Parts: sequence; structure tokens; C-alpha cells
Amino acid sequence: MASFKQISFGALSLFCLLHPCFSTSNSNRKLFNYDDPSNPTSWTSGGATWYGSPYGYGSDGGACGYQGAVGKFPLNSMIAAGSPSLFKSGKGCGVCYQVRCTSNSECSGNTVTVVITDQCPGGPCLEEPAHFDLSGTAFGALAKPFNGDQLRNAGKIKIEYRRVPCNYKGTKLSFRMDAGANPWYLAVLIEYENGDGDLSLVEVMQGGNSYSNSWTCMTQSWGALWMLNSGSPLQGPFSFRLTSGSGKILVATNVVPAGWQPGTTYTSDVNF
Repeated sequence: MASFKQISFGALSLFCLLHPCFSTSNSNRKLFNYDDPSNPTSWTSGGATWYGSPYGYGSDGGACGYQGAVGKFPLNSMIAAGSPSLFKSGKGCGVCYQVRCTSNSECSGNTVTVVITDQCPGGPCLEEPAHFDLSGTAFGALAKPFNGDQLRNAGKIKIEYRRVPCNYKGTKLSFRMDAGANPWYLAVLIEYENGDGDLSLVEVMQGGNSYSNSWTCMTQSWGALWMLNSGSPLQGPFSFRLTSGSGKILVATNVVPAGWQPGTTYTSDVNF
């Protein structure tokens, strides 16, 4: 008899094969090779550096598009730019990792949780399989109390890391309409996904009817931004059906109103 886990994986595989948004060339196929954060693996060795202000949040948003949100609740500057194996061409945006260091005398050995919000495409980030270019705040948090500056002076350290579920403690999913969005070009940046942290599929329904079957597939534009080019004007309100990296599905109904505005953030009442 097949186990529940085997049945679940088989059902997920069938979903991917039959769903019109998935194709053999689509990067959404990562569902077949997924590191489940709900079951953290053993620690893996990697490296870490830091960038930006010593007490800051790296850069203003970075390659995931989160902009100034990285320095505010709930991210609170605890972020990282990931090497290519972590950033995954933007598919790694929003993923959470526990990080700890023991290789330096200033390391506390305690774990801190960081979120991938940016990419580190060169330099030390290519010298090892996994590298975290941490914000100054996150790098200092790895140190013993009051020793953050001393640890930052080391510049580069060896760390251990593992993927963990994201937990934004009551924060609901946010949908920020891109400044260039319009009725023919729907573009939205989705933030604060609990659990997996990442999305493998985003679908949108216009006109406020989330109970019909008229879901339309969106495409990852860059980072955490998803887009839909339409041949005719799209009518709000908009509902979004989100599929996480491990295949969990969530619907945010009518989260973007009919009179939506570019550059505006709309908060749902749901999260994974």
C-alpha cells in the first residue's frame, strides 16, 4: 500500500502534468525537486559576507523587488542576498533560512532566521555552493552580545544553514501593484508568504468571481513580481490563486478592488 506521502506526491505530479500553467520547460517544475521547509534538513555548510550599512538592511529592496519593506516589520532588516543556488533566478525570493556561525571566536552559535530578498551574482557568492550576503543587521545578529562590530570586521565567515518555514506572526499576504501596471498589463508583487515562502504558480481571476473556472495563469516577470499581458482590458476586482513551492494552494478573493491604483499595496485576509 502506498504511503500518504507517496500518494500526495503522485497527486501533485498529476496536477502539474494536467495544469495548463505547467509545461516541461517551465521553471515551475521545481515542485518535483523541492526542499520542504516544514521538515528541516540537517545543517549544510556555506559562507556569509555582509553588505550595506553595518546596522542596515543591505540594499533598498534588491532583486526581489521588496523595496523599502526589507527594513520594516515583519522583515526587520533580517534579510540576505542569495548566491545563484539560493536566489534561483527569483524563484528563491521569500524563502526563509536559519543561519548560524561557529567558525569565528565572535560567533554566538545561536541561530538567526533570514529571508532571501536579493541576489548576489558574483565575487564570494560564486566561491562556494551556497553563500549568504547578509544585511549588516543580520550578520551582526550572529555574534555574541555586543560583539557585532567585531564579527563584521571579519568580513567573510563560514556558516551553517538550513531551510525553515516562514512565520510572519499574524501578517497577511500583501499584493503590491507595480507602478507600471494598467488594465492591459497586470503586474503584482506578492509578499509575506508563510510556510514555504516561495510561489511556483500564480493565477488571477477578474471580475470578482473566484468560484468559476476562469483562472488565468500569470508569469514570473522578475524577482517576486508576477505579470499578465492581456489583449483586452482586465476588470477588477481581482482574486489570486497561489500555489506554493511544495504545492499548497491558497485563494485570496477580491483582494485587489475594482478601482485599484498602480503602486498601491492591498492586504488580504489570508495567508498560508
